[in-house]
Amino acid sequence: MRLCRFAQGTEARPAFYFDKLIVPLEAAKRIYRERTHKELSLPVTDDLLAYLPPDGKSFAATRELAAWLETNPGVADGAALDHSKAQILTPLPRPPKLLLLAGNYAAHIEEGGRNAVARQKTFPYVFMKPPSTTLNHPGASIPIPKVSPSFIDWEVELGVILGRRAKAVREEEALQYVAAYTVVNDISDRKFRPNPGRENRQQDQFFDWLHGKWHDGFCPAGPCVRSADSLPDPQKLRLTLKVNGETKQNASTTQQIFPVAAVIAFISSFVTLEPGDIISTGTPSGVGNATGTYLKPGDRMEAEIEGIGVLKNQMIADR
Repeated sequence: MRLCRFAQGTEARPAFYFDKLIVPLEAAKRIYRERTHKELSLPVTDDLLAYLPPDGKSFAATRELAAWLETNPGVADGAALDHSKAQILTPLPRPPKLLLLAGNYAAHIEEGGRNAVARQKTFPYVFMKPPSTTLNHPGASIPIPKVSPSFIDWEVELGVILGRRAKAVREEEALQYVAAYTVVNDISDRKFRPNPGRENRQQDQFFDWLHGKWHDGFCPAGPCVRSADSLPDPQKLRLTLKVNGETKQNASTTQQIFPVAAVIAFISSFVTLEPGDIISTGTPSGVGNATGTYLKPGDRMEAEIEGIGVLKNQMIADR
């Protein structure tokens, strides 16, 4: 089951997401009632967590409706919207936390000139982006910051959305806390260097890297979420990213050093994870920085994860 949020006038609405169309949930519910003469208890809200496992109050009804749409193809086409005619929004407008991993694929570590370390000898590097200003919509433009315009890079990543409060969970139980999965593009400014005339300090390089993640609009996510119950193994997904139609990244989540369950267990060992938190699980090799290739105004990106969807965005000059 895939769901998305879309703009209808000035309001956000939920919809079922298909490869070429979206079906507003409210319309699907009405058509179901007209065809089956059954009423589903399904309040309409744009909070997608309400429709998702493990604790969404409307999860069972939503899954029933989604299954009915799947087994009756075309039944809701009259109410459907083509992707190109729908203003699809980021799945969660303001998650409590937006956590991301650095260096979770060995080949990406090595293309950056460093040596990968076996999982047993290290731990995940986790950082944060401010969700209120970095999260960006599918199809939206991403401004190249005037303050540092020359080294902007792409990173396709699997995003994990928490559906249940998690504290000190065991790895073997961690996937039970997941509501859904989505596509994230962790846009990065590779050579941000505030105050070029500064006196260098020991930690400057780390904080330059971190601050280069924080520019406005640098975390598009979507275009939809896939419910965790319909994707029981997140470690078998193909990830690709294209720039202007040319494939730059092509890998699989099987290559993650720390799988999704291990990441949740590690973070929850010292941070309480909350429903709606997003964890972006790192990018594979093929980033632009490895070849000195960077994004410029007009460049179009397509970040795709098998079974979830394609996240499209375009770079523009900051005005």
